[in-house]
Amino acid sequence: MEAFIPLLANPVLWITIVLIYTLKKGIYFVPQNRGYVIYTLGKYDKTLSAGLNFIIPFIQSVAADRNLKEQSLDISSQSAITKDNISLELDGILFMKVTDAAAATNNVTDYKMSVTQLAMTTMRNAIGSMELDECFQSRDTINATILAAMTEATAPWGVMVTRYEIRDISPPQSIREDMEKQMTAEREKRSVILTAEGVKTAAITEAEGLKAARVLDAEASKAEQVLNAEAEKEKQILEATGKAEAIRLVANAEAAALTTVGNAADTHEGQAAVTLTLAQDTIAAHKAIAADSTVVLTDGKTGENIANTVAQAIAVSSSLKLPNSEQQ
Repeated sequence: MEAFIPLLANPVLWITIVLIYTLKKGIYFVPQNRGYVIYTLGKYDKTLSAGLNFIIPFIQSVAADRNLKEQSLDISSQSAITKDNISLELDGILFMKVTDAAAATNNVTDYKMSVTQLAMTTMRNAIGSMELDECFQSRDTINATILAAMTEATAPWGVMVTRYEIRDISPPQSIREDMEKQMTAEREKRSVILTAEGVKTAAITEAEGLKAARVLDAEASKAEQVLNAEAEKEKQILEATGKAEAIRLVANAEAAALTTVGNAADTHEGQAAVTLTLAQDTIAAHKAIAADSTVVLTDGKTGENIANTVAQAIAVSSSLKLPNSEQQ
């Protein structure tokens, strides 16, 4: 112990200690995304950025160390009353970052607590301007309203609110029961509507199917009738063509026969033959009349006519030199 007494009494040791402490107070290594706020004799002087920095010991001091990264703050559950006088319990989460370490130190006592209180107040104001249904349906609108209000309010504090999200909205138990009943009714309503629409669609589809079937049947019947008519038309055309061709052939044959008869009758023998034929036809006609009728109308000269006809026939036969069997 006595050996340390001379060492402690050595002024060089104390000077060395003072120098080391002074150097330590004057040299600062600032980490990335941090801001050291420097006061000179109690007055703000500057903000140290990341890296090696020097200050004047005992005259300048680090008043605050601010985190410049984005931070999240939990907004605890609180009660808010909607426009239609319904009490809700809400909580959320807020994301913010310090953009100006000096303002966050000099312009506000505790920027985190201030931002949290401001978020709670702004959230109550936003809920108070909406009805219950809007609160559940318009969360994005509420978040945007709170974010816009806080961005403007926190700018003097050197804090920027980047995002706000409502985590949970809890209505009273009675309201929950009413909401569940309403949801059940809505589901039943949608079910009935969907069932009715399904029945309607099925009926429309069935009617359209029947209509299409009837149209197809009508078109098929029409096509069948058209085909039958065309077939009948073709048949009649063919029959008429056949009859016309037959008539033409008969007429040609008769014309050829008449031509042949005319050519033959142009001679002396032909005229005699024609006279004979006429006489034979006359005799045959008288025979037919006598055979088929009991009453015969004559001009009173039937005997003479027949005798003359027979005489003419014999004369013609003699002139044609017919065989004796034919003359008889």
